[in-house]
Amino acid sequence: MISREGFKRLLSPASIAVIGGRAAEAAIRECRRFGYDGEIWPVNPKRAEMAELPCYGSLDDLPGIPDAAFLAINADLSIEAVSQLAAMGCGGVVCYASGFKESGGDGIARQEALVEVAGDMPVIGPNCYGVLNALDGVALWPDQHGCQRQERGVAIVTQSGNIGLNMTMQRRGLPLAYMIAVGNQAQIGLDDCVDMLLYDPRVTAIGLHIEGLDDFPNFDRVARRALEKKVPILALKAGRSETGAKLAMSHTSSMAGSDQLYDAMFDRLGIARLHSVTAFLETLKLLSVIGPLTGNSIASMSCSGGEASLMADLFENRAVCFTEMDEDHCRQVQATLSEMVSVSNPLDYHTFIWGDEDRLAQTFSAMMAAAYDATMLVLDWPSTSGADFSDWNASMRGLIRASQETGHKAIVVSSMPECQPSEVTAEMIEAGVVPMVGLDDCAQALDAAYKIGMAQTKPVPAPMMLPSDTVVDGISRLWDEVRSKAALQSYGLPIPKGRVVASGKEAEAIADEIGYPVVVKAVGEHLAHKSDQGGVHLNLRDGVAVSAAVASMAGISDRYLVEKMVPGAVTELIIGVSRDEQFGLTLLIGAGGILVELLKDSVPLTLPVTRDEVKAAVSGLRIATLLNGYRGAEPGDIEAVIDSVMAIAAFVADNADRLLELDVNPLLVMRQGEGVIAVDALIRMVETEQGAEKENV
Repeated sequence: MISREGFKRLLSPASIAVIGGRAAEAAIRECRRFGYDGEIWPVNPKRAEMAELPCYGSLDDLPGIPDAAFLAINADLSIEAVSQLAAMGCGGVVCYASGFKESGGDGIARQEALVEVAGDMPVIGPNCYGVLNALDGVALWPDQHGCQRQERGVAIVTQSGNIGLNMTMQRRGLPLAYMIAVGNQAQIGLDDCVDMLLYDPRVTAIGLHIEGLDDFPNFDRVARRALEKKVPILALKAGRSETGAKLAMSHTSSMAGSDQLYDAMFDRLGIARLHSVTAFLETLKLLSVIGPLTGNSIASMSCSGGEASLMADLFENRAVCFTEMDEDHCRQVQATLSEMVSVSNPLDYHTFIWGDEDRLAQTFSAMMAAAYDATMLVLDWPSTSGADFSDWNASMRGLIRASQETGHKAIVVSSMPECQPSEVTAEMIEAGVVPMVGLDDCAQALDAAYKIGMAQTKPVPAPMMLPSDTVVDGISRLWDEVRSKAALQSYGLPIPKGRVVASGKEAEAIADEIGYPVVVKAVGEHLAHKSDQGGVHLNLRDGVAVSAAVASMAGISDRYLVEKMVPGAVTELIIGVSRDEQFGLTLLIGAGGILVELLKDSVPLTLPVTRDEVKAAVSGLRIATLLNGYRGAEPGDIEAVIDSVMAIAAFVADNADRLLELDVNPLLVMRQGEGVIAVDALIRMVETEQGAEKENV
């Protein structure tokens, strides 16, 4: 367990020991440029001074115990220094050196030694750039950077020093409070950094660049804590592609994991995922200035019909949307404009009021009177040398006035970065208006802000059902269909009426009893894919057909299941559970039957699940169109679908230490009010030898 107090000292130190040569000198230089007002103690036995500060020959010569140390020396010397600093009571260390686990071979042993000698003293790295704290002027960092001092702002934690360095160079007005590049995460992971940052009230949002996570339980814990504190988290996750996943593993020795399951986890924890650096930065900026959205109603204004059309197209089929204006609102806005302007949302207000700040403010206030959750003004300044910005600034200031008068959230969005001068961004942020660049990035940011806002209104989710060391030792065994369905039926999953028989004569008798048409299937643990082996006969309408079906299957089994044929399904679903090395037991809901491979229409969920989560997952399927009643057809029984998933989830929870996989396919969804039927199911469990023997008896 790392020292929380030591971590706090490391991130915001009153004294810093800097050990090494050129990179160490860079850290001193950047601290000075930042305005750091604490003590800096350079350590280098070969130099008399460093960056005009006197050098100490060794750690033993320091005038005190440093709160933080920046090590820019080789791997072996870093291990020695960490051992000595831990013994001294140093708050924490940034280890810049490479040559540890990322290099394989002896590097793995070096990293283990580094962690061992550190004890509970926090160590960021190795193989990392370190920490920039723009709130307190701290630069435990081996290079120049683009951060400026801030009073409050966002924190970014990354596994790549170079990506972190590049992000500090942004000129988008993003108030960047912390940049932490964690490298190998030998001792401190991204999740530990998030945990500490949540204690700093000056942090408005947290962005994570993730290549792979190592401690899923801790990440789950701190992300749920962020939801409790209503601190937004964004993720820029590498490894979506097969190539990206391989590179992520080679870069940091992290396992990228299933990308779909990462998405499921992010959704569960209210973390918005972005897929580009620019969208990631723009979303952080929006969240820092105006926070998450509490609704999805938006508006757009511009003095160009072309821009209004672009905006309308851009927000088609997004979570946030343009709300249609009612007649009273249209008249209110129309009163501020020329009669030649046609009022709508998005609004093209033309150029009749261009350059007139007072009239622009009136129009913008009238538009914002509808209390949209966010209102955008599309505005591109000229980028030519010596351009006059006065008319464009009038529009910007008109929006600032309207936002302040109405108390509503406002955004100025430029279609291109070069068309928003850096000198206006500070004015907008100071006024509480978001300066954004890139129309598509703005749209993604609004979607993400709405997603986070909705997550913050819901109860914090239960801890995830993650891999456990308590999985019992034993034999992997596939249960046959009869045993699998019986087990799930005991938890409330409906199954067809039927019985197991051993002969054609018995099969005929049962079929006569339950009524035709019937299905006859071969039963056995070896029959995971019965249809492929001729083990399923459907729609049998008399005893002769039933006897013939049994006779045809004699070569593959000596037990047969006779079940009532269930006609009239609206659609078929698959409900599956599998065990992932990182995420543990996870649930999948998708289009079932023959559509499984054809449509590949499925949604994964981490466990445990709630009814609302299941309902949202089912609604997100493409096949939900059929469930909702396609072209006037009868809708499916969605509540019964949710009931069945919750029944399966309850079985999973009770057997989490033994269950390997589960498959219900197809689950027939009947008309609304008529329920569902699990036609087939298979379960694979770990069984002890004693349990297996008991079953055989």
